[in-house]
Amino acid sequence: MWGRHCEISSMTMYKRASSRDNTNMVDVEENSALVDNSLDKESSTPSWKLSLPHVLVATIASFLFGYHLGVVNEPLESISVDLGFSGNTLAEGLVVSICLGGALIGCLLSGWIADGVGRRKAFQLSSLPMIIGASMSAATNNLFGMLVGRLLVGTGLGLGPTVASLYVAEVSPPFVRGTYGAFIQIATCLGLMGALFIGIPVKEISGWWRVCFWVSIIPAAILALAMFFCAESPHWLYKQGRTTEAQAEFEKLLGGSEAKFAISELSKMDRGDDTDTVKLSELLMGRHFRVVFIGSTLFALQQLSGINAVFYFSSTVFKSAGVPSSLANVCIGVANLLGSIISMVLMDKLGRKVLLFWSFFGMAIAMVLQAAAASSLVSDLGRLYLSVGGMLMFVLTFALGAGPVPGLLLPEIFPSRIRAKAMAVCMSVHWVINFFVGLLFLRLLQQLGPQLLYSIFATFCMMAVVFVKRNVVETKGKSLHEIEIALLPQD
Repeated sequence: MWGRHCEISSMTMYKRASSRDNTNMVDVEENSALVDNSLDKESSTPSWKLSLPHVLVATIASFLFGYHLGVVNEPLESISVDLGFSGNTLAEGLVVSICLGGALIGCLLSGWIADGVGRRKAFQLSSLPMIIGASMSAATNNLFGMLVGRLLVGTGLGLGPTVASLYVAEVSPPFVRGTYGAFIQIATCLGLMGALFIGIPVKEISGWWRVCFWVSIIPAAILALAMFFCAESPHWLYKQGRTTEAQAEFEKLLGGSEAKFAISELSKMDRGDDTDTVKLSELLMGRHFRVVFIGSTLFALQQLSGINAVFYFSSTVFKSAGVPSSLANVCIGVANLLGSIISMVLMDKLGRKVLLFWSFFGMAIAMVLQAAAASSLVSDLGRLYLSVGGMLMFVLTFALGAGPVPGLLLPEIFPSRIRAKAMAVCMSVHWVINFFVGLLFLRLLQQLGPQLLYSIFATFCMMAVVFVKRNVVETKGKSLHEIEIALLPQD
């Protein structure tokens, strides 16, 4: 497998060399053959077991992301009564949405933090505001304390999942990187379902909502402590000029023989500019603009597809069908988790592009079903099947590709030098659009009606299908080194 990888890499370098200087052709061919022969002898497929514990610890950040997004859904009524803002819809909306504002702040800083202190310390820094913020929310007796706590938690949520995507891409062997990347989406689903489960007794036990916040401190503390025992990203260490430490971490993650191969790949990509400061203008207008544009557009289309609107509106749709809100949440959670598990199985078999393409296509069909359910021409029974079936289909197909793939694909296609900061820019686009979709959805629903609004979401899904077909490259089974060479902008 590694031999095949190197062959692709060598062919790419050969093509570039030939376009610049035809006299170097023979040398490139000879060197490529020597490298191929030596690597075929020395390298083999690394064990996935070595890197698995490190990846699982990193996905705790995604679990916390899901948990804190869902933790106020069930207890919100009890919180408003106990803290004295019952009936104040603006205050209730702030308790839910201020977390998104904090997440945007944390996300904007994430690239610079991850590059400045390393991936492990970035995880630990993300856990601190989540611990402090959750404690404030659990102990407060007024709205102000709740809002400050939620804002702090949000900054941790903006930092943690972004670093998790970077870390998983950088520590995973190429042949299971897609599978490991799907763990992030699964962890988020489990976090959402965990929050719903913990919130079940909230209407029977007075003050139970405080327990919901206290419980979240446990996984945050585990993340902070477990990171002391996890490997640092070898890519980050190499970027800092700490080559010996990078090789030691590769040995911890891949094994001794594969560590030498991995370091040799990094050295091939050393262009002498890794220590240069990455300016924002370079990402938005410079030679890396295209990959940043692809990443930002993927996250924008992911949110404009209507996924969060579906989550916000799911209880109402199920309620109109006579299904209790608690059962509706379970159905949505199971569909999300099932799709995430299927994507984990298929990610390294079918590839990122295939899953992304058919995921958005399936979401478009699901939105058409939702729009058809809102038509006056459909019978009551038909409306029931179309609305509930369309919603479950939408969540399932979202979890198959549009949910997990962007967070995995972007760290793969971004060059090492800009990876952390480019992820910060793209994830910020995600949070901004997420905020506005949540803010405007109900108003648009009232003014446009469900049929037109769902048709608009279906249009965005089809735009995503075309965009993926034309712009997304397949990264399945390739090392980060090979992907970087394939997408390397010419100076």
